[in-house]
Amino acid sequence: MHQNEVSLAEALKAFLDKSPMKHRLHEMCIQQLWEELMGKTVSKYTERVEWRQGKLIITTHVAPLKQELIYARDRIKQLFNEALQEPLIEEVIIH
Repeated sequence: MHQNEVSLAEALKAFLDKSPMKHRLHEMCIQQLWEELMGKTVSKYTERVEWRQGKLIITTHVAPLKQELIYARDRIKQLFNEALQEPLIEEVIIH
């Protein structure tokens, strides 16, 4: 490559870093990872998974699941940040 050339991957990353779509893409990735990382049963009983300002907000009305998720908050944060390969999740909130 010449001095001023960049790869397509680098160009796309640079574009997304400046794009307002970046937040939405991260949220979509997190939602897709939810079932993969947490399993079908947990996913089935989870009403909503959102990511806002570094917070992963998980909503469920199943009390035992809610309790398990509360105890696993640090592990959930670690799993998602490792899967995303960047520290997007600073806090996990269970509703």
